[in-house]
Amino acid sequence: MGQFAFDVDATNFQRIVLDGSQQVPVVVDFWAPWCGPCKTLKPLLEKLADEFQGKFILAKVNADENQELAAQFGVRGIPDVKAIHQGRIVDGFSGALPEAAVREFLARIIPSPAEELRIQAAEQRAGGDLAAALQTLGEASKLDMENEQVRIDAADILLDLEQLDEARRLLDSLTALTQMDDRVQRLRARLSFVPGGQGSDDEAALREQIARQPDDMQARLNLANLLVGQGRHAEGMDELLWMIRHDRAWNEEAARKQMLAVFSLLGGHPLVSEYRRRLSSALN
Repeated sequence: MGQFAFDVDATNFQRIVLDGSQQVPVVVDFWAPWCGPCKTLKPLLEKLADEFQGKFILAKVNADENQELAAQFGVRGIPDVKAIHQGRIVDGFSGALPEAAVREFLARIIPSPAEELRIQAAEQRAGGDLAAALQTLGEASKLDMENEQVRIDAADILLDLEQLDEARRLLDSLTALTQMDDRVQRLRARLSFVPGGQGSDDEAALREQIARQPDDMQARLNLANLLVGQGRHAEGMDELLWMIRHDRAWNEEAARKQMLAVFSLLGGHPLVSEYRRRLSSALN
């Protein structure tokens, strides 16, 4: 048995499969000694586990001796293969596939070098080193220029750095289908609210201007954007609601459109449902 293939039962399933899948994908092969196709598939998986040198771990489970595990994973026939990554099933197949098809299966579950760099960049970002994270994503892009998730990650960091034009360029480069992704929509919404992206007015100056001229809609819009950009979402939306109630049509309904942008930014935040109700009331 190779160093990347293990016989697994209930006693070591947690350690090898669930814990191990936090590091690399684990391929769980449910087999039995009497199963003819298993005698073809199991040696093939063992050969590939040795060839891939730790890019995935092979866990071989005798379904006859571990019926509870097999039932837990919904195994109705064997061989049955499940791919586990980070504690959950991400792919699988039943029956003995030819080697080419098994290799395609492994290609789907094993992170590409670009994906591994994405993970590294995320760790760098979490540690506060945004410059290093951007550099790592640049390396990932060179390895896989078609990987749009790399560009989305980079745009996210560029927004943190207030490099709005470059972030917008990356988002604009995405395909039409990817443009519809919730994360992309939230990043586009952030473009309206990044501190420094709405001119040089500070909060005190804007409030002073509004005190002098309460109907200065541009000042109110700038204040709303500033507040949302600072994470004071409710305060910013209150300003937008004031604008909608007092002059809904101003600047082609700019306040209503900006309110929708805040909703996109907040995603599933509880404030969204509350302010959707308030917006509906203001419009009716």
